[in-house]
Amino acid sequence: MLSDVLTLIDSDGRVHELPTWAAYVDAEALTAATGWRLRSVGLCKNDVCVPLFGREVTSPEDAGLIDLDAWAAALDQLIVHDDDHEVVALVPSAGWRRTVAASGKAPPLDLADVDGRPVSFDDLSGSKRVLVAWASWCGCRHELGGWQHLQDELADAGLRVFSVALDADPEDSRPWIEAAAPSYPVAVDTAHLTAERYGITNVPSVVWIDEDDRIVKPPTIAPGDDGFVEFTQIPADQHHDLLRAWVRDGVLPDGAGAEVAERTDDEQRALAHRRIALHHRRAGRTEPAKQQLALAGELAPWDWTVRRGGIAMTGGDPFLGEEFISFWEEWNASGRPGYRPTT
Repeated sequence: MLSDVLTLIDSDGRVHELPTWAAYVDAEALTAATGWRLRSVGLCKNDVCVPLFGREVTSPEDAGLIDLDAWAAALDQLIVHDDDHEVVALVPSAGWRRTVAASGKAPPLDLADVDGRPVSFDDLSGSKRVLVAWASWCGCRHELGGWQHLQDELADAGLRVFSVALDADPEDSRPWIEAAAPSYPVAVDTAHLTAERYGITNVPSVVWIDEDDRIVKPPTIAPGDDGFVEFTQIPADQHHDLLRAWVRDGVLPDGAGAEVAERTDDEQRALAHRRIALHHRRAGRTEPAKQQLALAGELAPWDWTVRRGGIAMTGGDPFLGEEFISFWEEWNASGRPGYRPTT
């Protein structure tokens, strides 16, 4: 008899409640939540099957119960537990991310706008696209107008801008979206799927994708305008002029082929801890959220989407607060890791 309930946050950031017994979860409930079903050939979802090669994922006493840790490992997923609150979160392993990155293809992004309406990056496939990541906890929240100017300037040459706010709550980004009223799509990614799939650790970050859905320039820091150039130390036209040359003439900058720094499994686990923190924050559990963010910060100390975004998530001041200033000073003294401009 199933006796308890476990909250599962899947790798797409969706939350599921699973019946459990001891260390196992109900197999049918797990299939309903994730789409993965145990078959004789392995774990299968749609037309994809992952062989188990002798790995046991069920309870020895009951094949209707799944060992979630073994199941996750078989699917190359990392799992993070918050045993105090019966919550677990899944993220793809670093190895899985390397495989996806090696393909050169832009990962899919099916998100929602500030009002919850579906918005898909894939809808712009066939055009040269710029993926712009920003957040309300960054001065780049003022730069949506700068990206509108570029969209207007380069639209006839085939450019499409797609903007994503990496915020914990759509309401955090709403004032800046409504004030700018951009004509290009703006999504709000509370699960930070964009950061995870594209390797974004700071904002404002941009990624260039060509007409064939290939990533031709990985994430780099690119302000929309010069409003905060004293802080960023990166003039906006340093990126924009190179973007114009690519859109109009097909000329890629010398640095376009630079490899993105590989993420480790620990840095991936940090994203799972952040998802659990967001779950606690939505439930009004501020202290457990802070504890999860502290764990995430230890695993990924230079990931601003975790560190600075986490300050904002739990009610701190991500601009002039003592916690942020201390983090910024440490990061700046370490050579601004991860803060790479377009060259």
